[in-house]
Amino acid sequence: MENRIHNSYLASKVMSADQAAAQILPGMTVGMSGFTGSGYPKAVPLALAAQIESAHARGESFALKLLTGASTAPELDGALAKVGGIDFRLPYQSDPDLRTRINRGEIEYMDIHLGQVAQYTWFGFLGKLDMAVVEVSAILPDGRLVPSTSVGNNKTWLDLADKVIIEVNSAQPAGLDGMHDIYYGTALPPERKPIPLTGPDDRIGEPYLRVDPAKVVAVVETHGPDRLGRFSPPDESSIQIANHLVEFFRHEIAMGRLGEQLLPLQSGVGNIANAVLSGLRDGGFEGLTAFTEVIQDGMLDLIRTDTIRRASATALSLSPEGVEEFGRNIEHYRSRIVLRPQEISNHAELVRRLGCIAINGMVEADIYGNVNSTHVAGSSIINGIGGSGDFARNGFLSCFVTPSTAKNGAISCIVPMVSHVDHTEHDVAVVVTEQGLADLRGLSPKQRARAVINNCAHPDYRPLLQDYFERALRASPGKHTPHLLGEALSWHERFVASGHMKP
Repeated sequence: MENRIHNSYLASKVMSADQAAAQILPGMTVGMSGFTGSGYPKAVPLALAAQIESAHARGESFALKLLTGASTAPELDGALAKVGGIDFRLPYQSDPDLRTRINRGEIEYMDIHLGQVAQYTWFGFLGKLDMAVVEVSAILPDGRLVPSTSVGNNKTWLDLADKVIIEVNSAQPAGLDGMHDIYYGTALPPERKPIPLTGPDDRIGEPYLRVDPAKVVAVVETHGPDRLGRFSPPDESSIQIANHLVEFFRHEIAMGRLGEQLLPLQSGVGNIANAVLSGLRDGGFEGLTAFTEVIQDGMLDLIRTDTIRRASATALSLSPEGVEEFGRNIEHYRSRIVLRPQEISNHAELVRRLGCIAINGMVEADIYGNVNSTHVAGSSIINGIGGSGDFARNGFLSCFVTPSTAKNGAISCIVPMVSHVDHTEHDVAVVVTEQGLADLRGLSPKQRARAVINNCAHPDYRPLLQDYFERALRASPGKHTPHLLGEALSWHERFVASGHMKP
């Protein structure tokens, strides 16, 4: 194993994952690293899950309040959820076992904007942070930490936790050293000062994380890859969505509202996002920038070809093939990628200043432009709002994308009224499906409804939506936002009862 621990005092804290996990006690609030499957601790959570399972077998109560950057991996969220080791979780999750237990009411879950987690912790809204468990790629001789493939909330966890466990993962590329920018200039109100970042590639901090050595109770050596999924090739629907957006951007350039290099891009996670990024490359754009949360394969490909010349994020979320490409050409990427804490990557001040173009997925939109990003039938959580709201409310353009139907046409993703609201109509500028694009800027509710129905709804559902809207107009003439309250959620009720939204 390559030695990555160059500080003698912290080297004296090296122990096994079992020994380290034993220092995490029932009822603790624990902040762990990890953001969309990268940079999470690989060994301590598994050891902790085994210890929790043994405690439960002895009839002892053992569960934690668990905070992270975003979703992690089966070795963390899944392992702890399976043994009943989590009683509270925030902010974003994607593990099936964790999701199931949340929706069964066994785990309390707080869905929160990713840009707010650090400040909520600093404000004391989440209580005292007892322990931090953070993966890094190396420890320097002076005790500073070289961050891993994600930064997330690690700075906050290290600063505020009473005790710290560090996992040093020698499987992470040594070339990550120098890719990070950790800003230590934030402060609590009323002492806050403007954050001095005016371009996506500005460096305003330092490359390393700090930790008080006196708080470090364990250092664990690991050697394991991030658990990351593969992305499917873009399907026809995703390609059509991408084409609609590229055409829209070209129109905005022609109207003088955007320049040829657009504005800094923010792109959510998933196959549609990758398709949109590929569409920008195929559409002839170049010299672009990104100020986003996650760099996926699609964005990495644009950075490789210099279609995107600079990108800022808080995490790398790459397929196994993307990880190999990143490792092979890490010198190229290190000069073009900056990884920051998510309190900076998702900061409202910076998103507004830079004028980001936000492109995020959704579960459904209603005819007035309200968006549901998180729930099925209004009650069951899927993953969480993530950072989409940080960018939608504060960006130059907020675009939400989805296929017009789901489950082989049983679900319309354009509905009379969303069953859960994550993004209100006031924060949604553009809705896109494979059917077309609705530009909602400058429109009244009734004008928005016509644009969404005519441009975004699937032909199988468009007549039903037109009928609903026309009857709502007749039933409440002159009303600002016409609805038939007895029918507004009937589509969802029908789906729950019969498995299909169509009557």
